[in-house]
Amino acid sequence: MTASVPADVISRLKAVLGEGGWSQDPERLAPKLVEWRDRWQGNTPFLALPKTTAEVAAVIGVCAESGTPVVPQGGNTGLVGGQIPLGEILLSTERMRAIRDVDAFDDVLVAEAGVTLQAAHEAALAKGRRFPLDIASQGTATIGGIISTNAGGTAVLRYGATRELVLGLEAVLPNGEIWNGLKRLRKDNTGYDLKQLLIGAEGTLGVVTAASLKLFPVLVSRATAIAAVENPEAAIQLLARAKDAAGGAVEAFELMGRRGIDFVLKNIPNQRDPLSEIHPWYVLIEIASGEPGAAESAMERLLGAALEDGLVRDAAVAQSQAQAQAFWSVRENQSPGQKPEGATWKHDVSVPVSRVADFLNQATARMEALVPGARVTAFGHVGDGNIHYDVIRPDGGDDAAHSALRGEGSRIVHDIVASMGGSISAEHGLGSMKTEEARRYKSPVEVAALSAIRLSLDPKRIMNPRVHF
Repeated sequence: MTASVPADVISRLKAVLGEGGWSQDPERLAPKLVEWRDRWQGNTPFLALPKTTAEVAAVIGVCAESGTPVVPQGGNTGLVGGQIPLGEILLSTERMRAIRDVDAFDDVLVAEAGVTLQAAHEAALAKGRRFPLDIASQGTATIGGIISTNAGGTAVLRYGATRELVLGLEAVLPNGEIWNGLKRLRKDNTGYDLKQLLIGAEGTLGVVTAASLKLFPVLVSRATAIAAVENPEAAIQLLARAKDAAGGAVEAFELMGRRGIDFVLKNIPNQRDPLSEIHPWYVLIEIASGEPGAAESAMERLLGAALEDGLVRDAAVAQSQAQAQAFWSVRENQSPGQKPEGATWKHDVSVPVSRVADFLNQATARMEALVPGARVTAFGHVGDGNIHYDVIRPDGGDDAAHSALRGEGSRIVHDIVASMGGSISAEHGLGSMKTEEARRYKSPVEVAALSAIRLSLDPKRIMNPRVHF
């Protein structure tokens, strides 16, 4: 669907936003109309650039009255196309960058939607606190986008996804009214939780304009290691041991296949192989504690016993912050490392942790049978069952031919995930990419309930109309 926006609506939007609050300059718009992987190319007649919540409300009010569809956008780091307009008004929160408060006693940071994740990290650290959501795109991903997609990241194992890190929200609802729910409460049992509806809604139930976020102590002891294992089954066994050895202090447990590491070394400058010899699978482990030396001791116990038992083939513990960052760079460059290799079917899926190895074995056998020579690359947050499962075209193969099989291949992968009680979208949302497919895996009862919620809040379906139910 491509929307058509009447000229009088454009004029009204310009009036409510004022000078500097909008753009129709093709060069200004261009970076906001293409997704990072170049899979979605959009268009819009008008870019709204509100600086305050009141201006967001004014924009949505005009759109609601006129029935004009609008697509909210944060840092444009989404990977399922939900932030790319196809003729709708594009509302960017990039000018809403105020840190309204950081309270080290209540352990709360109040940030506007356009604040980058990195800026939120820095503001928390300046008060001796930590906001523990970590994703590779932290320099560009924004608080509003992170909340709207319920982003996960590398520390979900310990702290949970975004949904568990938000205390309150301020948002503009689809009728243009402002809801001020910026509470700082850990307990509020007074009926339906509106903020939880907005978290993960991808802008379909309103525009998040600010959030109260949970902060945590900065932990003084941290150990980061890379361990080589024979297969994903061994990685799952090591995860169980890590939980026991660290007493709940495991922050990250990330799985990487050798092929993905090879792509990083080949295509990303200034990267080093984490271990001296080549192994089929690697796990990046991070343990943190508030007790000096405790994380290092736990890591030493874990790896020492695992090496002695043959569960781990080799391991290296970071001896400096720079070395720890180098280990993380190999993990965080998994997707950029793939990009030059050609057409790819990407899957962001989750299964119960106990089924991760089963999923990888089944899916890879099916993919290699469907496309002989396909280069399967799997990596991700095995500690919470979230695997990024990517199928790259055969070396020297044809991009168009591989892309033509994406639908069939992804259906096979998603059917395997569903058979294991998993999800076809673990942390990236549905967007334009998966909205229709999600209907296949949700029951009619659930789809009807979700559609009713949306209809009650957005009866004209103006908010990100191509996304969700």
